[in-house]
Amino acid sequence: MPGCPRWGWDDPGRAPGAAEGITGEQGGRLTAPFCERHRNLAPMTTETRDILVVGGGTAGCFAAATAAQEGLDVALLERKSEEEGGHIACGDAIKGKSTFPDVIDRDYLREESFTNENIQRALFLNPKGENLDIPFGDASGAVVDRKRYGEVLLEEADRVGADVHYDTVVQDVTQNGRVTGVSATREGDHVDYEAEVVVDAAGSLSILQDKTDFEGTTFDTNVDYSQFCSAYREIIEVPEPVEYDDAIVFKPTAELGYLWYFPRSDRIINAGLGFQMNKPSFPLVEVLRDDLETRSEFQGAEVRDKLGAALPTRRPYDSAVAPGYMAVGDAAGHVNPTTGGGIPGAAKAGHWAARVAAEAIADGDVSESALWEYNERVQHDFGKRFAAMDLFNIYGSANEIDELTELIAALPGQMLIDLMGKSGTASLTLPQKIKTGLVTAVKTRGHWGSLYDAYRVNQLATKLKELYDEYPTGPGAFADWKQRRDDLMDEVYAVTGADPKY
Repeated sequence: MPGCPRWGWDDPGRAPGAAEGITGEQGGRLTAPFCERHRNLAPMTTETRDILVVGGGTAGCFAAATAAQEGLDVALLERKSEEEGGHIACGDAIKGKSTFPDVIDRDYLREESFTNENIQRALFLNPKGENLDIPFGDASGAVVDRKRYGEVLLEEADRVGADVHYDTVVQDVTQNGRVTGVSATREGDHVDYEAEVVVDAAGSLSILQDKTDFEGTTFDTNVDYSQFCSAYREIIEVPEPVEYDDAIVFKPTAELGYLWYFPRSDRIINAGLGFQMNKPSFPLVEVLRDDLETRSEFQGAEVRDKLGAALPTRRPYDSAVAPGYMAVGDAAGHVNPTTGGGIPGAAKAGHWAARVAAEAIADGDVSESALWEYNERVQHDFGKRFAAMDLFNIYGSANEIDELTELIAALPGQMLIDLMGKSGTASLTLPQKIKTGLVTAVKTRGHWGSLYDAYRVNQLATKLKELYDEYPTGPGAFADWKQRRDDLMDEVYAVTGADPKY
């Protein structure tokens, strides 16, 4: 009903890409498919469940599948049609031997969607100097067909007992001392869903968090669009096999972003790029197109799909629970802030959230304290690593991209690999270390201050991970822990000269 005054996208400036006609899981949010006059005419029904999961991405599907396996009555609300379900903008790459929670048929998922399981290295294309080839060793990775991957997850959630409601657009959250459900439009009909626990898997800048009153809770509301990245990708079929079908390829771009080439096969490439939204915007589609035109392998190539999205490039939420409410995946910042990778973390988070919620429902207590164990599991696992990596994002934001690439060009390749923790400095012999040190001292003249700052940030990152190991066991000690963490962050800002991110 385009004539209705409330038909539109919720603040498209918060999700750049929508203005370019890009749509995706987070590429702009539909505020309401009806104006109030038409909405009031729609049939109204109420459905009651144990758990509601909003969003059918990785985190949402694993949450729904886990809840169903726990014997709970669960509905997964997905705004897309069944035909479009699983179609999400993603880089498609999974680094390392990621093990997904054992609540779905993992062999079926791998057979159907893992198109390239021979990723052995990362290739960093340095426009200022020597390219850097980083072997993964035993930790090989994979690239997936993200749409088929998403379809399988939705199929599996349904197979194990979750009710998947497609074409369901959530518009509001209901509360009564705690979150008690959501209001939505499903295939044109208004539906009120009630539940003991609502799991927010609605993606970056979730509308549920705009609608929920978190006053008096620990839920992290220190969230701003500038902590996110706007990204765009195309799936491209090239005429001839590429030479890097065993590698994920990166290249720096303007505004602290990077461009990637991830091979689904030797002829199907996921090519994309992103930029930090605290930087001036630039035309993603045009920049990608210009770069593709400089590369011989893409001459005569065919674009098979294109999609854009926003994703978090920030630390995980300090707390992602409130009474009757839990956030998972992108909706809780569960993404590597330096690479944008979020599939394994999202799967874990959805699984953990549902397990904790099931215990809370069984005990008849869905308070913040009862759901807190979920926070602990996240922060003691990938949460502390992502929070530490975020410090290097902050360091990068205080430096020009040209200086960073010149610095990388000046450092010997093996030293960079060692600094990134791939082999450890023991991989260099003593004579090599002496020679490398002398070469580095000469080549990095003019960047010594930046090198020293990076060294200090690395030390603070180690301290931060130790602090996350002390993440509190309940909300009572949360304020004290948060103050200690914020004091450490003040040191980071002092060292880097960066503006506070949070």
